[in-house]
Amino acid sequence: MVKVRDYNYEFISVRPFAPNLGAEVYGVDLSGSISEEQFADIYKAFLDHQVLFFKDQKEIPPDRHIAFGKRFGELHFHPAAPTMKGYPEIFEIHADKNSKVANGEFWHSDVSCDEEPPLGTMLQIHIAPDCGGDTMFSDMYSAYNTLSEPIKNLLGGLSATHESEHLYRGRYVDRGINDKDTIYPQAVHPIIRTHPETGKKALFVNRTFTTRINELSPSESDRILDLLFAHAEHIDHQIRFRWSINDMAFWDNRCCMHRAIWDYWPEERKGRRVTIKGDRPQ
Repeated sequence: MVKVRDYNYEFISVRPFAPNLGAEVYGVDLSGSISEEQFADIYKAFLDHQVLFFKDQKEIPPDRHIAFGKRFGELHFHPAAPTMKGYPEIFEIHADKNSKVANGEFWHSDVSCDEEPPLGTMLQIHIAPDCGGDTMFSDMYSAYNTLSEPIKNLLGGLSATHESEHLYRGRYVDRGINDKDTIYPQAVHPIIRTHPETGKKALFVNRTFTTRINELSPSESDRILDLLFAHAEHIDHQIRFRWSINDMAFWDNRCCMHRAIWDYWPEERKGRRVTIKGDRPQ
């Protein structure tokens, strides 16, 4: 039995994963019913810690996974990725010896190219390699807070374009997706966003989707983005999570980035995720 400390949560047990980011959650069965009291504690822990790792879980049936996601809001449908047969709300994560790409290989916030990027993402892993396949997370509150005041002042009035054509076009052809006529999203967002629930400021750029700073010249944009990408990905802001079978991670796309490490080829990794719609960054 894992010994955990309760941090003012009455109906679940929460153990911080690192001082500034992440927490492990025990004492709730996501494959079964979740009481209103447990849900309230989970919601609080989500805002407190940005990414939650639900441990000691059973495999969550697809309908339960969808229902849990919907308690946080309307669900988001991915613009490119293959979905689970019979469950269009579920994005199947899968890589094996025949895969050409693996999901989330580079630092990103999920689908930040949407006009209203996702609030959060819930991923449960059902097949994992014996070692490897970890997921890294980076704290964008910390990334913002550790910028110098002159840089904060500069970025506060700037916006960036987030695009997806370069990433999604043809990406899932080996999984039966024909995207010849698909128009992939792009959007303009502030470089510094304010979290709509916590009121905290976060850096909101990532090297997967963010292509340019709109108010700067191309050369200025490239150099500032390079600086921001390196800063956002700095080890001081990071944690690295090693999966056990049936762990579920739930992360806040509004204030953290993540990266899935594809170091396990030719082994297999598979899971299911649902994503909750967010709002337009402010």
